[in-house]
Amino acid sequence: MNIYDVVIVGTGPVGLATALGLRQRGIENILLIDQTRAFRKVGQVVDLLPNGLKAIKYINPNAYEAVKNVAIPQNQPQKPSPVWLYKDLQGKNVHSTYLSFDDWFEKYGEGRVSITWYNLQTSLRKLLPKNIVKINNRCVNIQEESENNCVRIDCVSDASVNNNPYAYWEEDKDVEAPTIQFETKSFRAKLVVAADGINSTVRKAIYQDTSHSDFAQPEYSKFAAIFCRDIEIPSQLQTQLEEKYFSEASILTIGNHTVHNISTENPRLILFSRGSIGYILHAALPLESIQNASENALIEIASQELEKAGFPEELKQVVRLSSPANMQQRPYYIHHAVRHSPASELTWSLGRTVLVGDAAHGMPPFMAQGANQGFEDALFISTQIHKIAQNNNWDDIKAITESFQIYEKYRRPFMEYIQHATLTRFPLSSYKLSEEYTKKVYCRNLDSAVGIMV
Repeated sequence: MNIYDVVIVGTGPVGLATALGLRQRGIENILLIDQTRAFRKVGQVVDLLPNGLKAIKYINPNAYEAVKNVAIPQNQPQKPSPVWLYKDLQGKNVHSTYLSFDDWFEKYGEGRVSITWYNLQTSLRKLLPKNIVKINNRCVNIQEESENNCVRIDCVSDASVNNNPYAYWEEDKDVEAPTIQFETKSFRAKLVVAADGINSTVRKAIYQDTSHSDFAQPEYSKFAAIFCRDIEIPSQLQTQLEEKYFSEASILTIGNHTVHNISTENPRLILFSRGSIGYILHAALPLESIQNASENALIEIASQELEKAGFPEELKQVVRLSSPANMQQRPYYIHHAVRHSPASELTWSLGRTVLVGDAAHGMPPFMAQGANQGFEDALFISTQIHKIAQNNNWDDIKAITESFQIYEKYRRPFMEYIQHATLTRFPLSSYKLSEEYTKKVYCRNLDSAVGIMV
């Protein structure tokens, strides 16, 4: 019976970073599994901010350099620095954020980079041995096996799926092709780290048949996005947009707010020009209004939201010009870090299994902290597992529980703060609150924090 020290469920950036952190600390008997049947060049652009980059550097210095090297080249010296503007409905600037690596480094002691999800995933994956990543393994159940001092992870594979030509780590010619369409298999580990996202299967498994079963599923945050790319714009409208919106920046957020009043209920339109024009509309929408909505219905919903909020005609025209074929929608879900209710004792771990990233505290992306907080989780959980290994406590369930509790004690209150900032956008409501937020989030000493946890 092969029992791994750690099995990580989920090969997104947070799962991969956790594996890198463990190997950096000498723990190599690990396995990563994921339900994906093919790694594809899909996904949004991720903004890695100073706290996320600091965490990556502590996790593995090579990972830090790899991520910087494949980032979208905004980290190169540019004059003037690229900027993200916030404008009111009259086109007046109310807030701005510089996007260059150097500007952020000078202010916060670490930079900022933008990177596509696929490139982030791939750059981290290339630092790991190919044979420790197993895709096409959908976790369906986990079960503690006290007689073996381990956890059993049961998976289902669809062996009929072809390899993805983009995924270099699937090019192992020594792997024998399965001869059956569906296959079930189990893996065993001393510890399981669940990095399988907002709809975490592991989270559901550890909360079922407990007093916390209601929290196994994510909760709708009451916010959603409707977005469209590559919109064909008439030349006259293009000129209007260039003069009024894109003369200073290629990406901006437009909303019915002022420097001292950032409303959470009013819709916000992210407008960008990257070769072609596109937008992302963030709005408080009933979930049933966008679920299963047709592409034309999404255009109508977006148009109505802009109309109700008093957006200028040229922006409403951009939405009306949206190509139905390019329309998408995304409801935002959340796992609240702290529940002010009888279920406040809800934990991020059970026995030998612990949650990280979106599986523990997924939330909307409004403050760009999802991946960054996930990297912080990866740093702190790899630190705690290293402590378990150092003390040879793999079979000491009390010591394991205490280590997971230390991780959670440090991370949960901070995540409550991050989620509050995300849902209310309070850091944008005043200069004082913005400075408080950036100091607390971007400038804290992770080295000191890791030392406290150890």
